Amino acid sequence: MPKVKIITDSTSYLPDAILKELSIDVIPLHVIWGEDMYQDGVDITPEEFYERLPKSDVMPTTSQPSPKEFSELYQKYLQDGYDILSIHISSKLSGTVISAQQAKDSLSAKNIEIIDSYLTSLGTGLQTVAAARAAKNGASLEECRKIVEKMKTNSHIYFLVSTLEFLKRGGRIGGAAALLGTVLDLKPILTFKDGAIVSYDKVRTMKKAIVKIVDIFEKIVGHDKPFHLGIAQATAPENAALLKEEVLRRYSEDDFIEYVEGGLSPVIGVHAGPGALDLCFITED
Repeated sequence: MPKVKIITDSTSYLPDAILKELSIDVIPLHVIWGEDMYQDGVDITPEEFYERLPKSDVMPTTSQPSPKEFSELYQKYLQDGYDILSIHISSKLSGTVISAQQAKDSLSAKNIEIIDSYLTSLGTGLQTVAAARAAKNGASLEECRKIVEKMKTNSHIYFLVSTLEFLKRGGRIGGAAALLGTVLDLKPILTFKDGAIVSYDKVRTMKKAIVKIVDIFEKIVGHDKPFHLGIAQATAPENAALLKEEVLRRYSEDDFIEYVEGGLSPVIGVHAGPGALDLCFITED
């Protein structure tokens, strides 16, 4: 049976140790900043990005990998005898899935499966890790695909942002709403619905917002089933620690099937800004 190579994109931003352990390959999205183009997480690190972002007069933008970039990566593994499962950021946020599909079509390869995670960040990452663990244990391409498709129905992300400024600069909210939110110290809680980011609630202060998203998590997960858990942050390690502490007040680490901590890639940071925090979780039946 052919080996299965798992590929994701840079927005999942999995830790290097996990990528190495599970032989996951990552295709970078692009950050476009004025006249310069960077490969997400490759030639611009999160540290460099988040330090520069608040000082910049030019708002960076993002773009997906090209079909050619996907084709070259796919060919590399096809030539080595792999089947390929390619898991990516929601198609409601990026054209990455479209580029991947165009590359597959150009190669006329039947042993490439492309999955729209309907999420991003560690939501995509946790799906990727589960598939890669299965592949490492000898699962077929179809078995790996079924694992991820099942996980998608039970996948959740709740985001917090430290400031509304970058949502405003990116055109996600109006200036008046951003000003009001800043004056009231409102922390919007965002989530995903059918692959798109939607507003869930607004809470005063980051600490209250952290407790609120763990309340939401507990209500969805309950206490009778294990779960995959991920916490990602952008220059907010203290808040990430508070978020984990709040989860561990209610659950034991024995309840975790998988736990992953990570950063938020520059591509996600363009819209979320420094101080962003998210809780990703996937329940099992």
